[in-house]
Amino acid sequence: MEKNSLNASKIALFAILTALALALSLLEQMIPLGMIIPIPGIRLGLSNIITMFAIFYLGAYPALLILLCRIFLLLLLSGNVSSFFLSLCGGLLALLVMFFLKRWAGRYFSLFGVSIGGACAHNIGQIIGASLLLSSKAAFYYLPVLLITGTATGILTAFITSALFLSVDRSRIFTRYHLGSKSVR
Repeated sequence: MEKNSLNASKIALFAILTALALALSLLEQMIPLGMIIPIPGIRLGLSNIITMFAIFYLGAYPALLILLCRIFLLLLLSGNVSSFFLSLCGGLLALLVMFFLKRWAGRYFSLFGVSIGGACAHNIGQIIGASLLLSSKAAFYYLPVLLITGTATGILTAFITSALFLSVDRSRIFTRYHLGSKSVR
C-alpha cells in the first residue's frame, strides 16, 4: 500500500508541476515584453523554473516528462504547430544542457550557470528549429542577440528558482512525503 501512495504522490507532483509550467508559459505569453524590449522572439523563460526544479529534485526523466507534457498541452491550446516545433527544439536542448551542467553544479557551475546555460541552449535549439523550418541558415544571424537576452533571462529565472529551492528546503516537504531530495546545487 505504501508503494501505491508513493506512486500516487509522484503522479500528483508531476501533474502539479506540469500545470505550473503550463500556467507560467501562458502567463509569459500575456506579458507585453515586446513593448518594453523591442526585440522579437524574447521570452522570459519562466517555465524553465519548473524544468530546473524537476531536474534538481526529481531527476532528468521526470523533468523530460513534465517538459513534453507542457509543450504538447500548449500545442493543444494554441494549435500553432510551428511554435510547438520551436518549443520542442529549444526545450529539449535546454533540458539536455541543464542536466549536464547540473551534474557539475557546486563544483564548476552554480544554479545561475545551469540556468544561463539552459536559457542559451533554448535559444540555440529554437534557432536550429527555425533554420530547419525555413530551410535557411539566415536565422543564425539572430543568435547573438538571443544569447545576450538569454543570459539576462537565465539570471532572472535563477534568482526565482533559488528562492523556490530555499522555500522547498525549509518546508522539508520532499522528505516528509518521501518524494526524493535535491541533489547538489
